[in-house]
Amino acid sequence: MKSHGVRILLIDDDFNEQYLQKLALGKVLRPGSSVHLVSSGDEAIAFMIGEGKFADREKFPFPSLIITDLKMTRGDGFDVLEFLQNNPAWNVVPRIVFSSSSDDDDVRTAYLLGASAYHVKPLTQADMEKRMRSIVEY
Repeated sequence: MKSHGVRILLIDDDFNEQYLQKLALGKVLRPGSSVHLVSSGDEAIAFMIGEGKFADREKFPFPSLIITDLKMTRGDGFDVLEFLQNNPAWNVVPRIVFSSSSDDDDVRTAYLLGASAYHVKPLTQADMEKRMRSIVEY
């Protein structure tokens, strides 16, 4: 039986944040894992349904973990969570919110839309690595 690593879909419209998150994930993921980056909720939904440039499932495999920011243009993290909630086939995929917002309404809404966990982005790279390790181990 072939063993696969974690296949992460990382959704964030800030390219600096994408870089730092991917760097942290690279230090904690086991071999065979992959991280696919998209920069909007709309692009994430296209990835998930295999639409357009994401049609090749060999190149863009079904993710086993979704990490999304909340506040983005062209479809935000709430849109992603709502899409996942309305498509029961995705219930097996954990969805983690990773946002700068600590607003109670954002946290509550994320959980109501099916978020598995909600993390506020840390300020240091060392803390980012710790947080990503805990997310991946989850």
